[in-house]
Amino acid sequence: MIFNKHTARKTAEVLLQINAIKLNPKEPFTWASGWKSPIYCDNRIVLSYPTIRNYIRETMAKYIEKQYGKPDVIAGVATGAIGIGMLVAEYLSVPFIYVRPKAKEHGRQNQIEGYAESGQNVVVVEDLISTGKSSLNAVKALKEANLNVKGMVAIFSYGFDVSKENFEKENVTLHTLGNYDTLLEQALDTNYISQKELKTLSEWNANPSEWNAI
Repeated sequence: MIFNKHTARKTAEVLLQINAIKLNPKEPFTWASGWKSPIYCDNRIVLSYPTIRNYIRETMAKYIEKQYGKPDVIAGVATGAIGIGMLVAEYLSVPFIYVRPKAKEHGRQNQIEGYAESGQNVVVVEDLISTGKSSLNAVKALKEANLNVKGMVAIFSYGFDVSKENFEKENVTLHTLGNYDTLLEQALDTNYISQKELKTLSEWNANPSEWNAI
C-alpha cells in the first residue's frame, strides 16, 4: 500500500530525475532470482543526492511516526536500506540497527548488527520490494530476537502478486512511498518511456517469472 497518490507521484518523479530507474528491454537485467527484467530500480543512488535523500528521509520518518508512533528502534535491511534507514532513525532521534541476510560466519556471528533490547518496538526500513522474501527474512530475524515488529516501510515496490501474498502470509504490514503503476504513469507523462515500452513493462510486471525479451 502506498502512503498516498501525491507522494507516489513525487517519488516516481525524483527517482526518474536521478536515473535510479534503468530501462533495457532489448538486453534485460538478470536478477539474483534468475528472473529477466526490462527494468532495474537502484534506490541506493538516492543517497548521492542530498535534496532527494532528505525528501525520502523526512517523508518516511513522518509517516512512520503518524502510522506507528515513535518506534524504539529503526531497523534497516542490509545492504540496500542501511543508508536510508540510518537517515530515518537520525531524523526520529532513535537507535538504528541493521539485519544481514544471514548470520556472519566469523567474529560474533551476528545477523542483527547494533543494539536493541528484547520487547522493543521496531519499524523496518527497506529500499525496494520485489518478492519480499529477503525483507521478510529480516523480519523473521528480528522477531526471533524478541523484538516487536510494528511494520515495514519502503521507498518502492514492484507490486508483484507474490509479494502481496508473502506479506499477508507473514502478517506484516507494508507501506511504500512509490509503486510500479505510478512510476509508469510518471515515466509516460514525462516521455521517459514510449507507449511501446509501457506495453513491455506492463506485460513483464504481470508475469515476471515467465517473461522474456523475445
